[in-house]
Amino acid sequence: MPIAFDLPPAARPGQPADAIDTPSLVLDLDVFARNVERMQAAADQAGVHLRPHAKAHKCPDIALAQVARGAVGICCQKVSEAVPFVRAGIRDIHISNEIAGPAKAALLATLARHARLSVCVDDASQVDALAAATQAAGTTLDVFVEIDVGQNRCGVPDADAALKLVERIAAHATLRLRGLQAYHGGIQHLRDWAGRREAAAQAAGRTGAVLTQLEAAGVRCEVVTGGGSGSVEFDLGSGVYTEIQPGSYVFMDADYGSNAYTGALRFEHSLFIATTVMSVAAGDRVVLDAGLKSMAVDSGLPWVWADGAASQTLDYVAANDEHGIVRPRTASPSDLPALGSRVMLVPGHCDPTLNLYDEIVGIRAGVVESVWPIAARGLSR
Repeated sequence: MPIAFDLPPAARPGQPADAIDTPSLVLDLDVFARNVERMQAAADQAGVHLRPHAKAHKCPDIALAQVARGAVGICCQKVSEAVPFVRAGIRDIHISNEIAGPAKAALLATLARHARLSVCVDDASQVDALAAATQAAGTTLDVFVEIDVGQNRCGVPDADAALKLVERIAAHATLRLRGLQAYHGGIQHLRDWAGRREAAAQAAGRTGAVLTQLEAAGVRCEVVTGGGSGSVEFDLGSGVYTEIQPGSYVFMDADYGSNAYTGALRFEHSLFIATTVMSVAAGDRVVLDAGLKSMAVDSGLPWVWADGAASQTLDYVAANDEHGIVRPRTASPSDLPALGSRVMLVPGHCDPTLNLYDEIVGIRAGVVESVWPIAARGLSR
């Protein structure tokens, strides 16, 4: 006979932050709000639309806050990821990716009954599949031709290939050309500011060249979308992008925090993993209750966070499935946190870390204010 037992929540509004069960994903709401405001203000000042990427947070409450501040909509990376955002009331979503297979095309076409949706293509067969799905569903889709601006991933290589896709899109009544997507994820994490600026300029230059050739052929692109959190200050001033799609700026993980920034547009760390010291038996190290199942380490191990900055005395040095090892860098072992102590971490890569949690706990002034579901967690179809 099944046992009726519900797992207690990790946190409840009104609780002190140090009562949150661990490991838990924690959002500093004041810092989060400043990041949202700062990015929107920068986009507004540049006369560029902001379409934040929801793959970073997968959380409808965060998307609604971004739209309320002025974002024109959001990006999602997968069709299934868009579903909870449509349910939550987001009415303009760009799938910043190509899709393959009739099931995804059918889902996208059906979802278009409830929101304005757009998607990327880089092959004629994708255009035909989208046309067939929208005709069957009785809906329409906006379509972006993706161009490869140096990442060597998706996207057509040149204007001639882009023009062929534009002509293919125009042949279908249920599809509408919206513009170009030109995104270079590889430059977002170039550490040197000048090197990042130069790489962003090259990507914008390639995009501008394609635009010029399309315009000469009589093709008008209403929107040119791209850019990211690491290149946004350059993207906004490029004169090429009409829309930017940064995502991680709301959180700023340790990887982004390792970039050099010299401009005025800076963002703060708002996302943390609350952990607890579960073992001090060795004496020269402590063991936290957060390991590989609590954070993504593809972009590096997390930072230990103390007194509003990355710790200069403690390092998270190894992650096992459910254990994290912290050792002193310059402090003596006697300075290690005690058994049961709370240790805050800044994850190395926020996007896949969010995908490991069911909810994010919002805190303000040391008190839990909100618990937001990460409703798109695990939705990668």
